[in-house]
Amino acid sequence: MRKNRRGGSKPVSSRTWEHTRIELPRLSPKIAKPARRLVAGSDVELRVAQVDELDVLCDIDLDASRLFDQAGIELTFPNDLEFAALERRRWLYCLRSGTTLLASNRSREVIGFAALRVLDGEPYLEQLSVRMHAMRKGIGTALLDAAVRVAEKTRARSVWLTTYRHLPWNAPFYQKAGFGIVPLEQCGSEVVQELAFQRRLLPASEERVAMRKVLAPPN
Repeated sequence: MRKNRRGGSKPVSSRTWEHTRIELPRLSPKIAKPARRLVAGSDVELRVAQVDELDVLCDIDLDASRLFDQAGIELTFPNDLEFAALERRRWLYCLRSGTTLLASNRSREVIGFAALRVLDGEPYLEQLSVRMHAMRKGIGTALLDAAVRVAEKTRARSVWLTTYRHLPWNAPFYQKAGFGIVPLEQCGSEVVQELAFQRRLLPASEERVAMRKVLAPPN
């Protein structure tokens, strides 16, 4: 679900996103060295997701949703409901655009993903999810850092996301990475529409917020 759970190679090509002012680069087949060490005792490899791995994304996200269940927020929806159906279409779009990253552990189990698209002409983190047993091991941070590097390649001014402000693994996690909560009146029209959609369909709707990280100007 769009809940935000939690130095690359040169892109081989790029795809212009419809109705935007920027291009998100297609990621090269491997954006991190094999078995890149993130934290002591944890070897993780990042790679680009393939178009036929939509079910993998859904399975990771479903597993990550259990943490929300423990906090009293039910985010598991049948696939035919409006929110879940749109979410799957968006993830498939990200897969086809080559802007989805997967993280695997040393056993080659896929344990997390990050997907990017564009809103208001700037990169938007569509989803960041990590399996529960792999949380608090640097996986989400590695995926987020890689997604920000992709955003920086676009020469955009900022990268955006939407999340819950009251959950410690949501807004506080992103604040540590340099994101800040943005008042609704300072958001672009597409981010405003996205927040309205989420607040209409997700629980604890008053806690949904937009966040932005200002990117360093290109050299």
